[in-house]
Amino acid sequence: MPKMDAYPIDLTRTALYHFAHTLVWTAMLLYQIQCVGLTPLQLVLVGTTLEATVFLCEIPTGIIADVYSRRLSMIIGVFLIGIAYLVAGVFPTFAMLLLSNVLWGLGYTCTSGAYEAWLVDELGQACAGEAFVRAGQVARAVAIVAIPVSAVLGSLHLALPILVGAGGVLLTGVFLLLWMPEHGFAPTSTEERITWQTFGETFLDGLRVLRGQPTLRRMLAVGVCYGLFSEAWDRLWQTHLLHTIGLPQVLSVQPIVWFSLIAIGDMGMGIVVGEVVRRRLNMQSGTAMGRGLFWMTATMVVGLVVYGVTTHFLVAMLAFFAFTSARGLTGPVYSTWANMHIDSRVRATVLSMQSQTDAIGQIVGGPPLGALGERRLSLAFLASAAMLSPALWLLRRAERSQPGEHTDEVVAADA
Repeated sequence: MPKMDAYPIDLTRTALYHFAHTLVWTAMLLYQIQCVGLTPLQLVLVGTTLEATVFLCEIPTGIIADVYSRRLSMIIGVFLIGIAYLVAGVFPTFAMLLLSNVLWGLGYTCTSGAYEAWLVDELGQACAGEAFVRAGQVARAVAIVAIPVSAVLGSLHLALPILVGAGGVLLTGVFLLLWMPEHGFAPTSTEERITWQTFGETFLDGLRVLRGQPTLRRMLAVGVCYGLFSEAWDRLWQTHLLHTIGLPQVLSVQPIVWFSLIAIGDMGMGIVVGEVVRRRLNMQSGTAMGRGLFWMTATMVVGLVVYGVTTHFLVAMLAFFAFTSARGLTGPVYSTWANMHIDSRVRATVLSMQSQTDAIGQIVGGPPLGALGERRLSLAFLASAAMLSPALWLLRRAERSQPGEHTDEVVAADA
């Protein structure tokens, strides 16, 4: 069967996959809470299983993409993710959800990096950037459509959007199998290939780079704080809203509808707040970005505390939207600020180390916070706020260590 051009493949794949993915994840946590009956600790352990799988499998699955084929790696990953969703929707047990997340993590590592590399190979670096931007717009557009569809299906049964979404992901895999081309792939040489040895060497190189660079060390510690607290919020905010705060009893509206409305509101709020910050925050000034990150993180801490202790729905929603809007902005600002302080010769090493420490933070921080949630859900949110709070001191110290407004200055590695 003749293959299609890479650009329409990219947009079609994005629309199919993200529509299906949004169907699944609009309902997934609620399904785990209400249909499977997971406890707070089990909810967090499901997420920790996913994070650990991604952490352990990133390198082995990367070999498929580098040695054999980006197309093959992508197709395998999409089918694994579809099967993972199918397992979760058909077998509502804790053990099968753990298996589902192992499959999901394995599939994700097959797709992460491979798809971007394939697109650059096929389109060229100059055209790939525009394709990434357009794909992001398509993903947001189909998500807005998929959320209410998931609500309608979930009103019939919470497993339905997961099963339909699983079918959509598998359909995406079939589409890629039939029409995805691969003309620009060249296998990575043995010398350039990432292995567990180079993975460990990267971490050690990062430690050497950070020696004598207090600003970078503080930024890395901030990243650890971001990782430590996040798993409890990601997995427990819905169960806290259901069981502690309570949803309004309006016209017998089902929880899936409420969570869909919250998701749409969160998306809209993120767009508005992001535009305001884009216009007002000077992304060329290290001092301005450091100050901005401080206030974003402070908003997150306050949001966690208020969301954890309140029993009023409207107050909880104000705290929720404040938290998620601030959190959505920290990633790009943090990355820009960190890159400002990293010499190009060591940039990949330090950024790789940041990614590693964030993943380790999520794996380490999740289970203890889930155990606290077993006793009382509010304790998990208060402990999350406590884990995030040291980032405020670190950010203030890093901001004060900025070299004036000479933002083109970078910190070179020690010889």
